[in-house]
Amino acid sequence: MAGGWWAKAQGGGMLLALLGWISSCVTTFVPLWKNLNLDLNELEVWNMGLWQVCITQEEGVVECQAHGSFLALPPELRISRLLMCLSNGLGLLGCLLAALGLEGWRTCEDKPGRKRRLLLGGGVTLGVAGITTLVPVSWVAYNTVLDFWDETVPDIVPRWEFGEATFLGWFAGAFLAAGGLLLACSARSTTMTPTSLAPACRRAPAARGPAGGHHLHPKNADLVI
Repeated sequence: MAGGWWAKAQGGGMLLALLGWISSCVTTFVPLWKNLNLDLNELEVWNMGLWQVCITQEEGVVECQAHGSFLALPPELRISRLLMCLSNGLGLLGCLLAALGLEGWRTCEDKPGRKRRLLLGGGVTLGVAGITTLVPVSWVAYNTVLDFWDETVPDIVPRWEFGEATFLGWFAGAFLAAGGLLLACSARSTTMTPTSLAPACRRAPAARGPAGGHHLHPKNADLVI
């Protein structure tokens, strides 16, 4: 019963980790970190991401332009680029390590200690990936709130607001952290359930006689005679 529970925990952790990693990759590249609606021209919606700025018109036409210079970006966007790329790499690495340590895989079946270390390392890596996703998304959201309520800016100036990628990034970080936690905690199952030997490696039990004693092997019978 306990083994089944740990197996379900590993499956759930891997599912959360994969969902979090995919969501993190989408968050990194979509230009929806900030939205801006112009009061003077309500037919246009401006969207900003880490890599480009897009203008969506009422007819459905979308025009995107990449940021001119990396150094010209605000500090939170520059650091967010680096952290999100790091999160994507760590998420992929964590998923690979954890997959090799799952009980359903035959890799390293005869070495439960190594499977446990792979699963634990994958869980910790995914947890770090979740943190490196939550930090930049929360930082950009915090600065967006500060700019929105900045009293020194005239009211007629349009303000940036949260984009859809902000909420997707929060979910991605939470999924990565939760999946990594489940996988790291389920790593103990590899030490609780002993690994069975392969059928070819099992030794056949010695045959017993009618009185419970061992039969002599036919090859050694002539030695006794």
